[in-house]
Amino acid sequence: MEPTPLPPPADIVQLRDGTHIYADQLPTAFQQGQPPVVHIHEAPPDRTTQRIALGTGIGAGTVAAGVYFGPLLVAALTSMAISLVVVALLVVVVVWGLSSASKTIRDNNRDARRYRRR
Repeated sequence: MEPTPLPPPADIVQLRDGTHIYADQLPTAFQQGQPPVVHIHEAPPDRTTQRIALGTGIGAGTVAAGVYFGPLLVAALTSMAISLVVVALLVVVVVWGLSSASKTIRDNNRDARRYRRR
């Protein structure tokens, strides 16, 4: 006599409330499918670096560095930009002052020459 084949083993899953249920009888809310795909451009701005780092398998150290040094880098670049704007404004004021002064001196010299010629 030939033995009857055993049915395949059923997967038993424990729910959050502690009860056990067969995996094929799970309600649709609990069925595990593929995880949803979230594209990088859909992520919030503060999590984009984390998603890139974890997606490439770099690890938690890179994520922590990105979280810590990201705002630090933005602050440093902003500070440099403000410094450059102040220097540019100073250069514009000095050039404007020098050109106005030289124009005034030039005009005064012309008037003095005209007066001497008469």
